Amino acid sequence: MVTIIDTRAGAGDGPRLRHPEKAHRPDSDSTLAKPDWIRVKAPVSRGYFETREIVKSNNLVTVCEEAGCPNIGGCWEKKHATFMIMGGICTRACAFCNVATGKPHALDANEPASVGRAVASMGLSHVVITSVDRDDLDDGGAEHFGATIRAIRAAAPGTSVEILTPDFLRKPGALETVVAARPDVFNHNLETVPSKYLTVRPGARYFHSIRLLQRVKELDPGMFTKSGIMVGLGEERNEVLQLMDDLRTAEVDFLTIGQYLQPTKKHHAVIRYIPPDEFKSFETVAYSKGFLVVSSSPLTRSSHHAGEDFDRLKAARLARSAAA
Repeated sequence: MVTIIDTRAGAGDGPRLRHPEKAHRPDSDSTLAKPDWIRVKAPVSRGYFETREIVKSNNLVTVCEEAGCPNIGGCWEKKHATFMIMGGICTRACAFCNVATGKPHALDANEPASVGRAVASMGLSHVVITSVDRDDLDDGGAEHFGATIRAIRAAAPGTSVEILTPDFLRKPGALETVVAARPDVFNHNLETVPSKYLTVRPGARYFHSIRLLQRVKELDPGMFTKSGIMVGLGEERNEVLQLMDDLRTAEVDFLTIGQYLQPTKKHHAVIRYIPPDEFKSFETVAYSKGFLVVSSSPLTRSSHHAGEDFDRLKAARLARSAAA
């Protein structure tokens, strides 16, 4: 587990609480032993350190680091990284998330160009761009997303762009701004089933997120849409199956399902470690409901193997069209 003290504060700031809103919560440390199927090795490869240097030299933030992703070693070894724009401080305080919470800094106008340079430098064929929630901004950061997509197109025109956005709750026109920038894949995660929103994702609204994904298809029917959830938070199987139906009603193409891992004792506890055969069962059911691509395993994360999955999406759509 990671500490709730953030030692990566700006120069002169000194260490600060990474999750001030969680500091006074009682510990909810899970007593469950972590099973072998979700253990990963510490990153030591040359590719990992080269990727870290590119990120650092461009003064960029990655969700790989901020969220403590267990796949960081394997992804960075292959020079795959998910860039997190608009800073590393989120305005929300989700019970599952390890991204720092607090008052964000002003947007960096040079960040889109820096991301574009990094993408070109890494020679990426596919890139994922995500962000913290920026409820403090009038458009939730939508124009910054658009500027980043355009900067990547200019610096690396052969790179496909996938975005993982916040929900733009109460930000009229924000979604339209992002879709107009024409990302190749629009991802917005539901994170969990609706019965868990009050305790796991209290700042969000389940049906708003469903509607957001549905609206993307209305604006651009050809754009791939994607969403993901974590399991192990106490949800029931039937709730997961209903969530699949809700996403298919919104015509979502791609579903990811992964195991929730507790970042600190102050975060939501792991209620259950889901065995690999249950993940396989979720995958089978999801395909039967009509998703083009499904990734369901203990270590699945939204951006894991995103480039390969984008190729799978395109191939699956072509195959379905040919069979129609």
